[in-house]
Amino acid sequence: MSELISLGLIRGLGIGSTYALLAVGFVIIYRATGVINFAQPALMILGAYVTSVFATSVGIPFPLAVIAAMAVLALVGLATERVALRPMVGKLPFAAAMVTVGVFIVLFVVAHRLIGAQVRTVGDPWGLERMSVFGIGVAQVDVAKIVISMVAIGAVGLFLARSRLGLAMRATSMDQEVALAQGVNVGRMFGLAWAISAALAALAGMLIGTAAGGFDAVLALVALKALPVIIVGGLDSIKGAVYAGLFIGVAEALTRTYQPQYAPWLGANFDVVVPYVIMIVVLVFRPYGLFGTREVERV
Repeated sequence: MSELISLGLIRGLGIGSTYALLAVGFVIIYRATGVINFAQPALMILGAYVTSVFATSVGIPFPLAVIAAMAVLALVGLATERVALRPMVGKLPFAAAMVTVGVFIVLFVVAHRLIGAQVRTVGDPWGLERMSVFGIGVAQVDVAKIVISMVAIGAVGLFLARSRLGLAMRATSMDQEVALAQGVNVGRMFGLAWAISAALAALAGMLIGTAAGGFDAVLALVALKALPVIIVGGLDSIKGAVYAGLFIGVAEALTRTYQPQYAPWLGANFDVVVPYVIMIVVLVFRPYGLFGTREVERV
């Protein structure tokens, strides 16, 4: 039972919460602009790198290093939207999505040059320590991932629901022309969506970078697992991104723990493909995702 809770449920929720964090960033940009942001993985690994520099090289206390890294990546997101995506307004979503693929390649090359072949750490305070929860030993890093991710997603949800800027972003996501007619600066909302998404990617990068042994540039590919999450949850649903992220994280952790024992015929590392298997099953029965709307036009 303790193994099921520690290695299956808690670890799965920890993994899934970081997927949810990345997926919410995807959804925010999609709802605001109608474009899937394929540059999110590169923004994530850049966020991990900047956190590492602030916390381990500059010596800033870890919480401040994380906030500073999120601020830096928010500026990177703003600049990316202004330089690469703003000229694509009015173009087909497919063309804009291809631009984000180009942005991903550029940012990934930059991250690879900065990180190099070395493995870095983000300077997190929990490391490999464990703690007792109702008498069951769980890794502090898993608890940190769950708590930090849910607090961040909750803060974004409150911002979108209660603030004037959040209301303007929601109006833009529903109908850009009507929002423009009501005095909303649609271009500014696009930039804000990119800034929030990039900041969330930086936070997710920090959390994923806390894995034992540190992180390298290749870790950016982990963020691709957020794609099955947003498809399962629905491209335009923040709630769906959270539920799907947690579900896929738990499914992946349970598979990693028990599949070698009960279904070894599936082969080694089968847990890596579990998110994509779930995505295919969901696509067969609900092509618009579990919480998405039927009107969504897929890219």
